[in-house]
Amino acid sequence: MKYMLLIYMGENAMSDGEREQCYKDSTALCHELAENGKFIAASPLQPVATATSVRVREGKRLITDGPFAETREQLGGYFIVDVADADEAAAIASRIPAAKKGTVEVRAILEIPNLPRKLETVGASS
Repeated sequence: MKYMLLIYMGENAMSDGEREQCYKDSTALCHELAENGKFIAASPLQPVATATSVRVREGKRLITDGPFAETREQLGGYFIVDVADADEAAAIASRIPAAKKGTVEVRAILEIPNLPRKLETVGASS
């Protein structure tokens, strides 16, 4: 079963050094998961200042700068894993370095038939 592990934390929760270490530790976790056939994707997100929210109301597109909700913690990144069950997904979520400073939400992915399945890696060459 596939799960998305959504990482939330305040953008200033980590120092630059802590963030760099978090990236290194997260990369190591991704390699370990890949070796065990459980890794699908993972990536940090750009700061919320780069976010745009899009809504369609009465057929009109409304674009707003920033994230949808005003909160103390923002969506900062994600992992997608393929594991046996929610308990295994939660165990992996607890190993994500950012869980020490923020929150990792574990959500099962709803598989819809006939969707394209290939996930392209940003910046990957063919």
